[in-house]
Amino acid sequence: MYFLLKELYFPPVEKADRHGLLAIGGDLSPERLMLAYRSGIFPWFQEGEPILWWAPPKRMVLFFDELKVSKSMRLLLQKNPFTITFNQAFEQVIHHCRHIVRKGETETWITPEMVEAYRELHRLGHARSVEVWQDGELVGGLYGIDLGTIFCGESMFSLVPNASKAAFIFLARKLQADGYRLLDAQLHNPHLASLGCREIPRTQFMDLIRTPR
Repeated sequence: MYFLLKELYFPPVEKADRHGLLAIGGDLSPERLMLAYRSGIFPWFQEGEPILWWAPPKRMVLFFDELKVSKSMRLLLQKNPFTITFNQAFEQVIHHCRHIVRKGETETWITPEMVEAYRELHRLGHARSVEVWQDGELVGGLYGIDLGTIFCGESMFSLVPNASKAAFIFLARKLQADGYRLLDAQLHNPHLASLGCREIPRTQFMDLIRTPR
């Protein structure tokens, strides 16, 4: 494991341990965060822990032609129950992602320090959000980091059924239309798998993230 100091540096992702933990320490400055994402690395730690940096051996991604929209979801979207916007309520989205209660989790990794860091990335144009509205109320959404060819999803939330799925589907279709290469979902979970995400080896992910547009 590498211990980061003030120098703006990350070791090669191949140096990560078998779980994907690469480095510890450093800071959440915009410069370090963007270097991390462009290098295939992301921060993930609990409140009270030091900053932990990860490059897992398998990466959960969505190739846009593999997006899965179930029949029931297609029928729901045809009814237009939601209004979906892009990058209009970032602070509200990250607030809900931080405070939403998730099954099997007792605390959030979206610490106050993380919130401030991603608010600054949003101000600089690197962090973006998708919002799902119903009857004028924000009921779902997601946010992540925009690398220009790859969108790195960070977190999503739903206050009503299917709102986060609608946000994800909207984003995937928008990114595909805009010529993006893929959506990085970082780590496996069944919800993402149901939408068409799958794991690829870190070596393949790094080839994709390093390939010029």
